[in-house]
Amino acid sequence: MTIREFYTLVGGSYDEVAERFPSDALILRFLTMLPQDGSMELLVRSMDAADAKTAFRAVHTLKGVALNLGLTALAGVCSEMTEALRGSDTLPASAPALFEAVQREYDKVTGALVQLTA
Repeated sequence: MTIREFYTLVGGSYDEVAERFPSDALILRFLTMLPQDGSMELLVRSMDAADAKTAFRAVHTLKGVALNLGLTALAGVCSEMTEALRGSDTLPASAPALFEAVQREYDKVTGALVQLTA
């Protein structure tokens, strides 16, 4: 799989990220850092603990990482969850469904990343 094919598969924008990074090797280097970022792990833990403030921080960070890497679909669902959690002390009723959408897109990206690096 090429990096362009990866971006098509995950609903991302290769052209956007290629403007930011001078080579596919550099794009790949930063993509492979995504699973090590820790934001998704923090989001999972904070959702399990019903900690809205930490969940907000985690999903907001994940959104920024996704935007920088041109992962448009992931950034979009993170943005929706970020806005739902903004200023909340408790998880809103929509949080579980939004979290599932984030988890689904994140899993799509990390699964495709395994294929890309295989």
